[in-house]
This record gives sequence, C-alpha cells and structure tokens, in this order.
Amino acid sequence: MQQSSRPSRPALPQLVDFPIRVSDIVRFADLDRQGHVNNAVFATFLETGRVGTIYDPENGFQVPGATSVLARVEIDFLQELRWPGAVEIGSAIATIGRSSYTFTQGIFHNGICAATGRSTLVLIDAATRRSRPLPPEIIKRLERFKLWPE
Repeated sequence: MQQSSRPSRPALPQLVDFPIRVSDIVRFADLDRQGHVNNAVFATFLETGRVGTIYDPENGFQVPGATSVLARVEIDFLQELRWPGAVEIGSAIATIGRSSYTFTQGIFHNGICAATGRSTLVLIDAATRRSRPLPPEIIKRLERFKLWPE
C-alpha cells in the first residue's frame, strides 16, 4: 500500500474539550445571498463565546483602569451553518503573554464543529491606550481556563 505524502488533517475539536461553553441562535438576519450564515457572523459567535468570561464581574479578566482590546482574529470555516438553528461556542485560553492572552474556540452545530478560531486580546491602560502587563491575579484566572494547564 502506498503512503500519501499529504499531511493528515488534525482531528476536529469536540465541545467537551472546552472549559467555557455558551449557546447562541442563528437568526434569519445572519444569512447571506446563498442562504447560509454570513462569514462575519462567525466572528460574532466567537465574540459571544469570550465576552461573558472576560467581563464576568466575579472572575473576569478586566483590570481597574484598563481594558482588553481585540488585536487579532483567525477563523477556519469547516462547514456551512443555516437557519433556523442554534450553535454552541466552546472557548479556552490557548496562550498567556506579558500583556496579552489568546482564546482558542470552536463553533458547534448539532455537535459538529463548523468553525474554529483564535482571538488575541491585549490589556491596555485606559488613560495611555498602551499595553500594560497582565496582573498576577488575572494570569491566575486565565490559567484556570487553559486547554492544557501547566
């Protein structure tokens, strides 16, 4: 038997892989001319998956006098989404830097991963609008949601 020289496709994530899970609905207004969910709405679903955690009043990642801003979003579209329906968004922390942290996420429909994404946020000072280091207590909170805790 001949071996393929192509690299194998990584296994798709499962919703149970993610420590943070939220639901959202597919709205009729989310559709494009082809009748499937517009690509920009996938970014909105990823946002839904992370903002509740970032702004949680008890355990969120916000710092007085600072805010987290979105610096980068990557989305890999794996399959179409259609209306009507619902999605579940799984989120976890992939990396923690000096002043930034990155979410890894999956958008699931009927248990199947329709898209994966990564979103990097940077903590900035509210007055100077420049990045500032993540405080130790925020790093500790972020580490609770890492996919592979150290």
